Amino acid sequence: VGHGLDSTPEMVIVKSITTTANGSWSVYHIETGATKSIALEQATTPFTDVGYWNNTSPTASVFSLGTYAVANQSSANYIAYNFTSKPGFSKVGSYTGSGVVGNTVMTVFEPAFVIIKKSSGTGGWYMFDNKRLTGSYSDQLAANSSAAETTGTYVKFLANGFQLNTAASDLNTSSQTFIYLAFAADGSTATPSLAN
Repeated sequence: VGHGLDSTPEMVIVKSITTTANGSWSVYHIETGATKSIALEQATTPFTDVGYWNNTSPTASVFSLGTYAVANQSSANYIAYNFTSKPGFSKVGSYTGSGVVGNTVMTVFEPAFVIIKKSSGTGGWYMFDNKRLTGSYSDQLAANSSAAETTGTYVKFLANGFQLNTAASDLNTSSQTFIYLAFAADGSTATPSLAN
C-alpha cells in the first residue's frame, strides 16, 4: 500500500473502519520488525506472525500487509497512519530501561507529545504531552485503557529529549526494551486557540 511519505515509515498503525469484529489496532514498529505486530488497544507482548505485515519491512514508497483481517480483509475499509523520524519534528525510536530514576532518552528536540510501550514484554501504551502538566511533569494517559489520566512525576520533557523519573516496569524496567513515538514542541508557550 502506498504511504505517501518521502521516506520509509518506521511506525505504522492500521485499523479497520468498516468491520467491528476485527476491531484491533495493528502496530508495526521498526524496533520489533515486520514479523511482529502490537495491538494498540492491549497491554500485551508483540505478536509474532507474518499474517500482519507479510514479513516485509516498509520501503520508501509502500508498506506491506499480510492476510489477517485486522489489517487486510477483502472489501473492508481501513485507515493507516505512517510515521517516520524527521529532524526537529518527530522521532520513532527505542530505549533500554535502566530501572533508575533519571533515565534520559535523546530526541534532539523538545518533545510536545510522547507515546511509550514496552516491546520486550507486557505493558501499556502510555502517552505524555506538554499541555497536561503537574509542575514540570506530564500527566499520564494509557491508549489501551479507558481510565482517567494519572497525575504523577513519570516523564519530564527536556530541551533535547525526555527523562523518565520512575523505575515503573511499564516505562523503565532495567534491561527491558521500550519503543516510542515523539513529536516536537513548536517553541511556543501560549495555549493554542481552537479551530473554527
